[in-house]
Amino acid sequence: MDNINLALINFQEEKKIDSSTLRAILEKAIRNILRQKSGSSKNFDIIVNPDKGDLEIWRNRTIVEDGSVEEENEQIELSEAKKIEPDFEIGEYVSEKVELKDLGRRAILSLKKNIFTQSKEYYNTVIYKKFHKKIGELIVGEIHYTCDNQNLIIRDDNKNEMILPKKEQMANDLSRKSGRIRALIKNVLLEGNRPIIILSRSDTAFLKKLFEQEIPEVFEGLISIKDIVRIPGEKAKVAVSSYDDRIDPVGACVGVRGMRIHSIVKELISEKIDIINYTDNSQLYIIRALSPAKISKIEIDEKNKIAKVSLHPDHVSKTVGRNGQNLRLVSKLTGYKIVIIRDFMSEEDVELTEFSDEIEPWIIDNFKSTGLSTARSILNSDLEDIIKKTKLEKQMILDVLRILREELKK
Repeated sequence: MDNINLALINFQEEKKIDSSTLRAILEKAIRNILRQKSGSSKNFDIIVNPDKGDLEIWRNRTIVEDGSVEEENEQIELSEAKKIEPDFEIGEYVSEKVELKDLGRRAILSLKKNIFTQSKEYYNTVIYKKFHKKIGELIVGEIHYTCDNQNLIIRDDNKNEMILPKKEQMANDLSRKSGRIRALIKNVLLEGNRPIIILSRSDTAFLKKLFEQEIPEVFEGLISIKDIVRIPGEKAKVAVSSYDDRIDPVGACVGVRGMRIHSIVKELISEKIDIINYTDNSQLYIIRALSPAKISKIEIDEKNKIAKVSLHPDHVSKTVGRNGQNLRLVSKLTGYKIVIIRDFMSEEDVELTEFSDEIEPWIIDNFKSTGLSTARSILNSDLEDIIKKTKLEKQMILDVLRILREELKK
């Protein structure tokens, strides 16, 4: 019994199972053995104290006349009872301590197996429920080992093992043979009775959680992350906005000398991150998402969700990005298919702000808010389309067009 008691204490400490739960598991396992051995366990008292490793089993039997025993497990002859205590009488109860060794070697082995099986099942259920509640949260763990299928096994501080599948890793994660790593708890499954904790570092939710951890304004809700698109390990675009006009959402996310965004980029192993000021104005949103490209003209087909963007030829390569990465991310972020048009005439273009001596600043700001930020982008646009976008008076727009034409003719 001492071996079982010691094993129970060690198991309880290792798996962090509370005493009342372990007591219930142990009593249930013992009663199963007693039923198999004696046919019934209802006349047995089982005393368990997992904290001290104490385990006692007592069998209670009713004293009957000699020769009238019908159920040996529940009854005892008077003559046998008097051997235990001479003062016993018919109708009284006799309690006898049962040693585990009396149940037989096979029963003891079965008891051990039963106890540890049920304890593990309980522990697995606890772990499943614990981590299932944490889906969507970040966790820090140590890289334990790499599987043959290139899945990484991560251990937390409580030695719980989690899986970072190959498809949820970033490009350089596999090269990290050891060390601590942050990841998102993406899902928790049960395979049989075994909890499977799935982690991710490639999910957009992982990047969002990093922003919440590193940028107080995001955590506090002063800055809202409207959307995130990623090519994990390569590039990401994050659209942010603020309900407080006093807060510059882009500047707050970048931080002083880029310190805030740098800590996130470091965690993502140098994944490039573009932070964009979100707007409901589709045209302006596309322009911001394509920044710093100089756009001379943009035409939007709302019905087919297509945006034709005219660029200086020198800006096309950077705007498209390596293997088209940047353009794909812009399309995914804005919801528009981006068609790039090389504008060979844009070499003569002039920023609208250069006309501040002749055009009032509020008019310039009005044009810029619709994506018309250069002289040629305005001159190449349809008059009725400009009126509709800017909501300016026709004569005012005609005056602006005249000023721009005169400048470009010089």
